[in-house]
Amino acid sequence: MKTLISIIIPTFNRAHLIGDTLNSILNQTYTSWECIIVDDGSIDNTQDVVNEFVKKDNRFQYHKRPAYKSKGPNSCRNYGFEKSVGSLIQFFDSDDLMKLNCLEVKSSYFLENIDLVICKLSLYDFEKNIEIKQSNIISKDLIYDYFAGKVALYICGPLWNRSFLETKRFLFNESIVNCDDWDFNMNMLYFNPKYIIVNEALIFYRRHHSSLSKEIEEQHLSEIRNVSNLLDQHLTLIKKNKISKLRKFYKYAIDYNKYYLKEAIVKKDKIQYLFLFRISKYCLAYNFWNIFFRIWMLKVFYLFFGKIFKIFKNNNFTVIRRS
Repeated sequence: MKTLISIIIPTFNRAHLIGDTLNSILNQTYTSWECIIVDDGSIDNTQDVVNEFVKKDNRFQYHKRPAYKSKGPNSCRNYGFEKSVGSLIQFFDSDDLMKLNCLEVKSSYFLENIDLVICKLSLYDFEKNIEIKQSNIISKDLIYDYFAGKVALYICGPLWNRSFLETKRFLFNESIVNCDDWDFNMNMLYFNPKYIIVNEALIFYRRHHSSLSKEIEEQHLSEIRNVSNLLDQHLTLIKKNKISKLRKFYKYAIDYNKYYLKEAIVKKDKIQYLFLFRISKYCLAYNFWNIFFRIWMLKVFYLFFGKIFKIFKNNNFTVIRRS
């Protein structure tokens, strides 16, 4: 008898997309699965779309997020996990698609004592019908490379062993809504899970204009601040969990904050002081005195020359030409 896989999908106002997602699950060559969809309070006809699949196949389940749960995809994922019974857990998003053999390939790699199997994703533009790129999951130092964004697991890349997840005090942090998959995966990696890499893209990851990654690419400073906050929280956890080569984690956090500090200074956004504080804290913690000095000189440079420029701009100086 094949192992049951629980697919857990949070959704919110995805009536126009979730049908394609559920069809990709319905068409899987691997048939031993249950799909638990948890609605986060949709006001479109998401429920109607999902219920058509529930009527068609009893492996689909539709649930509404309970009122006592806070709003957000993480609450829905935690609730979906509580409702699930599968030995393997596949978290998924309501706008992505599985390739036909996704579950069959991933489940075939589960051997004794394996905690998760990770596959590549195809980042896909469905409007133009082209693959943008495939995610990188190859790493010799997974915790650091994932922390620094050198590899990308996303929420749907890993297939988890339930026995690994259910021993954890909590899974998804319900107080955050951005970078929730990154935060969850980082928290799980601290427990040193035994994993297998499948160097094949088995999932189509939908890129669209409302995605967080797009907002960060377009340098929305409010989203970048959220990422900075999470980096800071995880530096504390990395230190607590005694992860080796701690200095390079701090160096990456400095570089991240430094990159956006320049943008914030140019835009005269008050968030620059958060970046300055973070950089200073990390520099002092790990004796990056050279970086500390250069960052503060950058700030002084902008303050000084900004005032000089303002003086010239606000005064009508006349240039007397000599004949």
